[in-house]
Amino acid sequence: MAMHRESWAFVFGLLGNIISFGVFLAPLPTFYQIFKKKSTEGYQSLPYVVALFSAMLWIYYAFVKREAALLLITINTFGIVVESIYLTIFLIYAPRKPRLTTIKLLLLLNVFGFGAMLLATLYLSKGAKRLAIIGWICLVFNISVFAAPLFIIRRVIKTRSVEYMPFTLSMFLTINAVMWFFYGLLLRDYYVALPNTLGFLFGIIQMVMYLMYRNATPVALDEPVKAQEANGHIIGAVKMGTIEPNHGGAGLGGVGKV
Repeated sequence: MAMHRESWAFVFGLLGNIISFGVFLAPLPTFYQIFKKKSTEGYQSLPYVVALFSAMLWIYYAFVKREAALLLITINTFGIVVESIYLTIFLIYAPRKPRLTTIKLLLLLNVFGFGAMLLATLYLSKGAKRLAIIGWICLVFNISVFAAPLFIIRRVIKTRSVEYMPFTLSMFLTINAVMWFFYGLLLRDYYVALPNTLGFLFGIIQMVMYLMYRNATPVALDEPVKAQEANGHIIGAVKMGTIEPNHGGAGLGGVGKV
């Protein structure tokens, strides 16, 4: 029975890897435009810094866990590589102020923040306790990041426009959350499963909102807002003076950004 459960967990984890792989690559059109125009055009780096930090957390969790952690390692290794490339492109073409802000964010979150967590868990805990601490950090961090779609939902209600919330994207994020939920549930890894229940709920809400407002008459707002993709989550970003639709950005409710 245990082997049967692990086999199904592998299937769901593999499907989660495939979907997450596509989600990680979703911002490619955005970065192609940045490369082509040699300008970041008002995009923010925060979503990619957060996505990199999330992948780093899950890699650490997977290595500490060891057992049945291969599929967490594969997708989050890919995530670290892809997010690092995105951020490198951003740093090359960003103006001085956003570049310095990005460097500060990387140092604060990905270097000192992750480093402090790493040293604390390595030297102040061990065994099952260490795994539990890292698991809770991953769980709380991902639940907090899952609040990001609330911005877009609020925006849709206020503008009565779904241009910031593509239905296909919401659907894939929901499916992705389901895959990782069952992966975690079957392995009894609730640090993976629990955040994805929230991802599933938000995905359903976004699809319902899309169906409600797809034919509605849009309402113009004073503040221009751009829906920017974050690997794993859509995060609102102000862009100087224009409103543009989402480029197909990302959102991993699940691992591979759990």
